[in-house]
Amino acid sequence: MKIAVIGAAGRMGLWFTRFFLDQGASVIASGRSKEKLLKIKEELDVEVADNVTAVKNADRVLICVPIESFEGVVKEIHSYVKPNQVVMDICSIKKFAVDVMHKYIKKGTTLGTHPMFGPDARSLKGQNFVLTPTNAKERQFANEFRAWLEERKAEVSIMSPRKHDELMSVVLGLSHFVGMVACDTLTSRADFAETKSVAGPSYKLLSTLAERVVSQDPNFYASLQTNLPKVDEIEDLFHQKAGEWLDLVRTKDKSKLAEKMKSTKMKLKKLNR
Repeated sequence: MKIAVIGAAGRMGLWFTRFFLDQGASVIASGRSKEKLLKIKEELDVEVADNVTAVKNADRVLICVPIESFEGVVKEIHSYVKPNQVVMDICSIKKFAVDVMHKYIKKGTTLGTHPMFGPDARSLKGQNFVLTPTNAKERQFANEFRAWLEERKAEVSIMSPRKHDELMSVVLGLSHFVGMVACDTLTSRADFAETKSVAGPSYKLLSTLAERVVSQDPNFYASLQTNLPKVDEIEDLFHQKAGEWLDLVRTKDKSKLAEKMKSTKMKLKKLNR
């Protein structure tokens, strides 16, 4: 099995390059930075090529480029995709990526995928992986790929691209939003360093989320916030709920505050059954 990893010089592209090599596959690495590709070739002893040559000589293609570059890459390679090839992507927004692949790629099989982990993951064990097939041909391959991923201990979900994006508006959109706002709030205080020195478990969790989010690629996170469907509605609901809780704090209504926490706890218990 020979796999073309387009965008191999990026952090996730490099992760998958190493992963496929560990699984016994051969890899053709391609990307924009020739300098980075040469370093990868030297380090991992892989074949390197331009995008078109990589596609021509591979059995499967994995596109690991930012969503802003995705359509351009698909347009570049689509006429070289063969009927027996599979082309996958790892974009965090699936309906756009799947629609683009369907628009241009008329031969072979396409499949939208989303690995729900970052380049620091040591393996697939325990990691969530989402597949978004839209037709019978894609579903057949998705089921085969799911079995392959599960053999490597990944947790695999299959859903439509639209459902994926709706869930990501909460899973990624809201969590990133909370982290960004929390970090902005905490670092606006002069005593931020002191708070960390006396932190308990809850504050450590909050500060970890805050610092982790703002340490990531700002362009990627901005892209998610501006492209995920209805993420503003979810974050507006968060703003509304924060206002409700803040009103109870301001009025120092201990009984209502405790009752709201109790009712929220009950809702969580029911939803987790």
